[in-house]
Amino acid sequence: MQIEKAELYVLGQLENRLDRTLFYHGIHHTLDVVRVSAEIAALEGITDPESLSLLRTAAFYHDSGFLTTYQGHEEAGCALAREVLPGFEYSDQQIETICGMIMATKIPQSPENALEMVLCDADLDYLGRDDFEPIAATLFEELKVRDMVEDIPAWDAVQVRFLEAHAYWTASERKRRDAAKQRHLQHLKNTARAL
Repeated sequence: MQIEKAELYVLGQLENRLDRTLFYHGIHHTLDVVRVSAEIAALEGITDPESLSLLRTAAFYHDSGFLTTYQGHEEAGCALAREVLPGFEYSDQQIETICGMIMATKIPQSPENALEMVLCDADLDYLGRDDFEPIAATLFEELKVRDMVEDIPAWDAVQVRFLEAHAYWTASERKRRDAAKQRHLQHLKNTARAL
């Protein structure tokens, strides 16, 4: 696997071709997921070099489908992976493992193995972080531009439902993020009651 070349290729595509109104799903989110997936993998005791390489590649490609579509971007990301990764010496089996991780991040998430769980948790890590509010604000702006959410009260209601339904998949992420996630949920509920 020519991992660095595969990463540089997709980073170049994201940098040059992503819609500038992807305020949340921009290249910064991809790089955040790459970083956090490595953290979670370490906390979960995943040390196999090939597994870590496939996870890293999946993190780089997980939102690459936004290059061509908003709805169904996971499928489009898998299509891109299947198209370009053979050129970087990834085997069919490795690409299918990567696509499994990408598809698992589709909401509602549906991971079926440890690597898929790690990527799913990395993708939504911000739900239990101190930078939750500014990051959530970028998602609101992204959805508003696409007429997918009307205003802040409607958005807050969406977030409450999402946070109530969400659960982290890995033990380390639950330990690391659940308490802050519950605080964010309570804050949103209190805000909704105050209106």
